[in-house]
Amino acid sequence: MRVLVTGSRGKIGSRVVARLAADGHRVIGTDIVMPAYGPPFEPYLRADLTDYGQAISVVLRVRPDVVVHTAGIPEPSHDPAHVVFATNTQSTFNVAEAVARTRVRRLVYVSSETAPGFVTAERPFLPDYLPVDEDHPLRPQDAYGLSKALGETICDALVRRADATAVSVRPSLVLTPDSYRQLHDRVAADPRAGVFNQWSYVDVDDLAELIALAAVADTAGHEVVYAAQPDNIAGRPLAELTDQVFGPDAPPLRALERPDAGGISIAKARALFGWKPERSWRDHLQVDG
Repeated sequence: MRVLVTGSRGKIGSRVVARLAADGHRVIGTDIVMPAYGPPFEPYLRADLTDYGQAISVVLRVRPDVVVHTAGIPEPSHDPAHVVFATNTQSTFNVAEAVARTRVRRLVYVSSETAPGFVTAERPFLPDYLPVDEDHPLRPQDAYGLSKALGETICDALVRRADATAVSVRPSLVLTPDSYRQLHDRVAADPRAGVFNQWSYVDVDDLAELIALAAVADTAGHEVVYAAQPDNIAGRPLAELTDQVFGPDAPPLRALERPDAGGISIAKARALFGWKPERSWRDHLQVDG
């Protein structure tokens, strides 16, 4: 297939480009950063996707079968809230609009575990249950979580008004090989350090695999799936962690895939796309267990 990957120079986008290319697809990247001019000539277009003219121009030039939209501000701690919200919602709307107007058949949108609201809440609250799944209500408060939830609504609107299909992937905290040690050590020292998302995480290469699987699948309409590793970053039973940290206020636990599961269910991604995430923090750290 011919695939356009937005945000192709980012942490997720660059891995998606590599995975799709390894699978034999023709991949063209777009991002806001400067290209490398001259040979070797890479399949890359610079564009600011918050500008609709640039967004549709890129899609018209590439004429992709699928657009994978990873572009945007990836977390809320380094930009003013209004910039986070405007950048993420405008770029997602523009990409979806370009998909609709040029009759691209599929859009894969990188949403976030923050869409339900509790991960980045300004007034903290707990999930209704654990592990969280795609049926959990969305109650975002902050600019980032709201922008990701609205991105999913934009995908709903896209499939209602066009022949395109869509998949929204909600990654948990995305980790690369060089980021495992710091997070694991923090959580091992104090489990409360991982409570913001109930000790969940996703390996960047397993995430890229899921996105590639979603890109080539033929699911109808708009599907939303979570992306997380089967285990938790603490390496302890989830029931033990929730009891220690939350006590009697702990969210009720539903059936777990394994005792040391994280706070996110990935059953839907497994069922829809045959996703088999096999990496773990244990692959990168020399620790007991």
